[in-house]
Amino acid sequence: MTENITDPAPEIAAETAEGVDASTARIADLEKQLADMKDRALREMADAENTRKRAQKEREDTAKYAVGNFAKEMLAVADNFRRALDAAPKDITDPAIKNLITGIDATERQLQSTLDQFGIKKVDPMGQMFDPNFHRVMVEVESADAPPGTIIQVMQSGYMIHDRLLREALVAVAKGASAQHIDKSA
Repeated sequence: MTENITDPAPEIAAETAEGVDASTARIADLEKQLADMKDRALREMADAENTRKRAQKEREDTAKYAVGNFAKEMLAVADNFRRALDAAPKDITDPAIKNLITGIDATERQLQSTLDQFGIKKVDPMGQMFDPNFHRVMVEVESADAPPGTIIQVMQSGYMIHDRLLREALVAVAKGASAQHIDKSA
């Protein structure tokens, strides 16, 4: 009785090849998953960093501009000090009134100094060209002396808080002389 013995080597080789193919496919799949996880982790870290930077900027802006509403209200006080000083007669002889005006002047300077300490700067646009981002035109005036669009009078000063507009300046702007007006002056 002869047994029909077959060589197991080809079967083992085939099973081994299938196992290697399966292992290679599994390794490739795991490497792909690992790459995806690394990519996701990097994206999450970048997102977290961006969120941290945004929050830091918001904190800085809040600290920088927190006094904005209060400062806006204080500008009316600064304006009234300036109006009081502008309305005071220049030829005062009464020492009590002179002292009062000196006190108002000192208080106005102190208020302006305090505003400066908090990054609030007065903007004087006199002689500049009108810019709708910083000025509000209250009146246009014919003028042969100034080019059209030039600010020829400041009715109320503007203010900036750091790099932002706190209050626009109220201004009068030259609109240019009419042809009739130019003929008469020639």
